Amino acid sequence: MAAGEYVSVSSQADSERADLEREQRALDAEPELELEELTQLQVQRGLPPALARQAAEALTRHDALEAHARDELGLHRLQRARPLQAAVASAIAFSLGAGFPLALLVFAPATMLPWGLFGACIAALGGMGALAARIGGAPAWHGSARVAFWGALAMTVTHFAGGLFGAMG
Repeated sequence: MAAGEYVSVSSQADSERADLEREQRALDAEPELELEELTQLQVQRGLPPALARQAAEALTRHDALEAHARDELGLHRLQRARPLQAAVASAIAFSLGAGFPLALLVFAPATMLPWGLFGACIAALGGMGALAARIGGAPAWHGSARVAFWGALAMTVTHFAGGLFGAMG
């Protein structure tokens, strides 16, 4: 899970880096055109044209690439992709989420399986979804329901795919 998250977020980081490189080339090649573009973005945000031009000039003097990254590309320094951070978070979440179903598998009677394990997995997924939502400032029920639903769907599809290939006991 962590490796997949790392690869996925690394791809996002690569795209962001390419966008920034493209923007820097445009700033180097046509600074006046880029200044006009930044001015128009400020006008679209509600500034009068003269003030928008002043703001664009000030932003360009301060850090032209950062201004274009934020206002044109929607990339903010604090929100850029961080592959290692995503991989660590995924590894921790996966490990915590696996604990409850694993304990059930080890300690529960065989009569509880497989439905007990399915239920334990859904409960763990729902709990982790709620926790992630709360940490992110979103309603816990929404995160819980989303993760539990998609987890249940993935387990169901996997179960039937296994049956098609003779992998189910």
